[in-house]
Amino acid sequence: MHEKLIILDFGSQTTQLIGRRVRELNTYCEIVPYNKFPFGDPTVKGVILSGSPYSVNDANSFKTDLTNIRKQYPVLGICYGAQFLAYSSGGKVENADSREYGRAHLTYINGDDPLLKDIPAGSQVWMSHGDTITVLPESFRIIASTEDVEAGAYRIEGEDTWGVQFHPEVYHTKDGTQLLDNFLTICGCSRDWTPASFIESTVAGLKEQLKDDKVILALSGGVDSSVTAVLLNKAIGKNLTCIFVDHGLLRKNEFENVLKDYEHLGLNVIGVNAKDRFYGELAGVTDPETKRKIIGKGFIDVFDEEAHKLKDIKWLGQGTIYPDVIESLSITGTVIKSHHNVGGLPEKMNLKLVEPLRLLFKDEVRRVGTELGMMPHLIKRHPFPGPGLGIRILGDITPEKVRILQEADDIYMSLMREWGLYDQIWQAGAILLPIRSVGVMGDERTYENTIALRAVTSTDAMTADWAHLPYDFLAKVSNDIINKVKGVNRVVYDISSKPPATIEWE
Repeated sequence: MHEKLIILDFGSQTTQLIGRRVRELNTYCEIVPYNKFPFGDPTVKGVILSGSPYSVNDANSFKTDLTNIRKQYPVLGICYGAQFLAYSSGGKVENADSREYGRAHLTYINGDDPLLKDIPAGSQVWMSHGDTITVLPESFRIIASTEDVEAGAYRIEGEDTWGVQFHPEVYHTKDGTQLLDNFLTICGCSRDWTPASFIESTVAGLKEQLKDDKVILALSGGVDSSVTAVLLNKAIGKNLTCIFVDHGLLRKNEFENVLKDYEHLGLNVIGVNAKDRFYGELAGVTDPETKRKIIGKGFIDVFDEEAHKLKDIKWLGQGTIYPDVIESLSITGTVIKSHHNVGGLPEKMNLKLVEPLRLLFKDEVRRVGTELGMMPHLIKRHPFPGPGLGIRILGDITPEKVRILQEADDIYMSLMREWGLYDQIWQAGAILLPIRSVGVMGDERTYENTIALRAVTSTDAMTADWAHLPYDFLAKVSNDIINKVKGVNRVVYDISSKPPATIEWE
């Protein structure tokens, strides 16, 4: 069993980032809600308390009893985590005169403190809080200050507990990784968690869990389901059957290309062409959530019909990854949109679930795929939504609209690869808008469709920035789409970031 660090999530937007930084230091960690600490787990080596959107003085802020945790493990409180430690030990946290946000520098550092080892005076940190600790409890000792914040970092005497009011996990804190690395040393972590060790322990675990049982897996052509398939294949071989459903909303030629790729990987795959069925069920439907539900349910029905043709299936494999799990564990219980991946398959089919990637972030899934020897174009593929082009066609879906969008999208993706831009982008795609506008082609006046192009940069899809693609590239894409795709006379580029906009339009 791998040793691990536990991150208690108090609701900060950067909690996942803390997890990613720790894992980049080859140490396994898990994010759990602030009040769900896994007492009794012998593999836990230390605890990090995350930030929070709340003030510790708010009546509805997240609070929990840390007494037993502090007695047993090294603890690092970040921002709200640091303020909560001080507050719950009798200190005072007050609203700062001005909200402390942005770059600051450590004007004082206690270089003898193990948490600050090898961090130079003057090091840049990133602040983001409205409160500040004004009175420290008796046993708390300041180990770092900034120009405006005296208690920039502290240690509690007589225990392995620290607090920092800045964010070591964000890129702008120059020595943040060093600080987290120092904390792992304090925790006695051996830093031996790598893609190779993950594969070895996961394959062994799958063999043990599944024995001679048979598993079916829905493939989408995406990174997560493909890596899941290869891992399961490595563990149970012929006992895995994969089903790839063409709901008619895939990219151009994707069904044929992906089946060919899977053949190379030695996977046992059944391809199902269900286009007409989906087009029939989606006819006239315009509401985005209704479309998602119809596509999700249709997918489950087709998959279920195919599965019933097979004998003795006990398990359903799924490509669920860690952000899906964290979002479904949301400490506030809000649902942004229904998740295609974790849909109602297991309940309907009465199967047990096996999710080998459920504890990995997307970039870790890619590293595992590379380690498994998978082809780069399968590993580096942009994320593609489960409902496919169904949520990139705004309004109702018809076979003609699918054709227009597939052609436009194919030109966009091909040129992106040709210009060497594909691998710099997290996700890109074309969207067909329910807007027609006047244009001129030759001497003819036209009244045709509009295509919007979307491209974003991101590390984990929680936040995303619009990609600053070269103008001459955009000009070429626009020109080719308008000239080659019958039914389009206007192309626009989406320059919205997430938040407030989402990556997909629906």
